[in-house]
Amino acid sequence: MQKYDIAAFIWPSYTGHEVRTRMFWPDGEGEWQSVRKATPKFEGHLLPRIPLLGYKDEAEPETMEEQIELASSHGVNVFIYDWYWYDRRPFLECCLNDGFLKAKNRSKMKFYIMWANHDAGYTWDKRISDGPDVPIWLGSVDKTQFDIVTDRIVNNYFSQPEYYKIDGKPVFAIYDIDNLINGLGGIEKTKAALSDFREKTVKAGHPGLHLQLILWGERMHNLTGVDGEHLYSSEIAKILGFDSTTNYQYVHFVNIDRDYNEVQAEVLHHWEKFASLGVTYYPHVTIGWDNNPRFNSFRAGIMKNNTPENFKKALYQARDFADKHGVNLITVNSWNEWTEMSYLLPDNVYGYGYLDAIKEVFGE
Repeated sequence: MQKYDIAAFIWPSYTGHEVRTRMFWPDGEGEWQSVRKATPKFEGHLLPRIPLLGYKDEAEPETMEEQIELASSHGVNVFIYDWYWYDRRPFLECCLNDGFLKAKNRSKMKFYIMWANHDAGYTWDKRISDGPDVPIWLGSVDKTQFDIVTDRIVNNYFSQPEYYKIDGKPVFAIYDIDNLINGLGGIEKTKAALSDFREKTVKAGHPGLHLQLILWGERMHNLTGVDGEHLYSSEIAKILGFDSTTNYQYVHFVNIDRDYNEVQAEVLHHWEKFASLGVTYYPHVTIGWDNNPRFNSFRAGIMKNNTPENFKKALYQARDFADKHGVNLITVNSWNEWTEMSYLLPDNVYGYGYLDAIKEVFGE
């Protein structure tokens, strides 16, 4: 059995199966549209990035079969699917349902779900993304919608044989704690809703539910609406009874507009801080950041020198941290965030370098 579980986030936008994506990407191939049309914004800007596997529909089982083989042969054994619920129905669920779950070799991988419950705005639509990011759909839900969401998750996914579990409990991650609390009506109602979620998971035949919170560093939260009553994400995780924490992206908690090695040196301090706050922390490694493919104008804030060699150094540090703290799950951003320039899939610039780095550090 693999000693470390290496879990890569999947952004499920590279498909034309989802009809509602046409409002953002009218060409009918999802966000591949933005990847294809990305152009360099300055001399030396490494755009466009071209996928060596091709611009394939990731809601097709044949595509995911190829990617499962690639991931499992390089030490990535878990996919974390970004999962959305907007306007009382799921969004971009087809990459998981039609792609991964219909792949013939799906048994080679585990998966779990991160509810990406952030608001959706104009950022995804490159034609108007340079303007204000006005919300199109809200990510917050009330208790009625929360129950519908959690019923769907428990009934459709937790009993899948490939669903990832910790201590036998299915893992479910939540991205935006502010939206969760605001939608449910406060901290106490959120605690009660999460308790109900745990109870229905047990009733479905599982020994419990492993709730994971995505941390945003020193982001403060006003839970009561009263000035001065603020808590950090990590403190909220403890109050609400989350079982673990991890991160989604370095850009959420450090300045990424500098050399990768400088960023990583600061990240190491954050890992230790996150681990000291009373809730199990699983280390997270980000490959890079540059979201210019989503915009026509230049967007400042680009991680530099994020080569496969430097990424490999960060993986060794994550492995050492995991050994020190007695954990075996490491999350990576990401498998396929092409429009944020943080992906493991092979491209025209570094080839298979990032995947080879994981194989060298974790492959056995």
